[in-house]
Amino acid sequence: MVDMSRLPVVSVHVLRIMQPTHSKQALTCRTLMGCGIFICALLALSGCSTFSSKSNASKVVQFKQDTTVGTEDVSIAAVGLVGVPYVYGGNTPKGGFDCSGLIVYVYNKAAGIRLPRTIQLMSARGRSIENQPPAPGDLLFFNTTGEKYSHAGIYVGQGRFVHAPSAGGTVRLEQIENPYWAARFTEARRFTP
Repeated sequence: MVDMSRLPVVSVHVLRIMQPTHSKQALTCRTLMGCGIFICALLALSGCSTFSSKSNASKVVQFKQDTTVGTEDVSIAAVGLVGVPYVYGGNTPKGGFDCSGLIVYVYNKAAGIRLPRTIQLMSARGRSIENQPPAPGDLLFFNTTGEKYSHAGIYVGQGRFVHAPSAGGTVRLEQIENPYWAARFTEARRFTP
């Protein structure tokens, strides 16, 4: 008899199906049927979890190719602010940052580019770099609330971006290939002085 206490939790349900019955033939049938149901359920669930992000997967692949367009100072300034507390409405290192406050501050200080204070207004500025690899300093837009442009971060190269995510957090460095961000990526835009 198999000691079920040593097996992972996921397998316990399959093993319960495999417990001995009065005949070996019934055990084999119940085992195969249980395993078949278990495997079908896993396949169905794995298909559901990736279905919604397939359209964004091709967009995120281009982040493996770094390029340069002369806005590296923006990305360097952004990385220097990692760890600053998130504060709603914040727009300075001493007062903290929210999402758009971080972007406005960094672009203004590092490149002399004045951007509007909201993500929605920023999304109408600069130019889309669709079908091109992003460059450090490009702005990445995300749909985190059901709106196409509800969050943004500054691309810093090698598939990473800096952003001020939410209350209680800090400015941080993230990977665009993280499933959460990859599924919500909308577009990248380039801003030049």
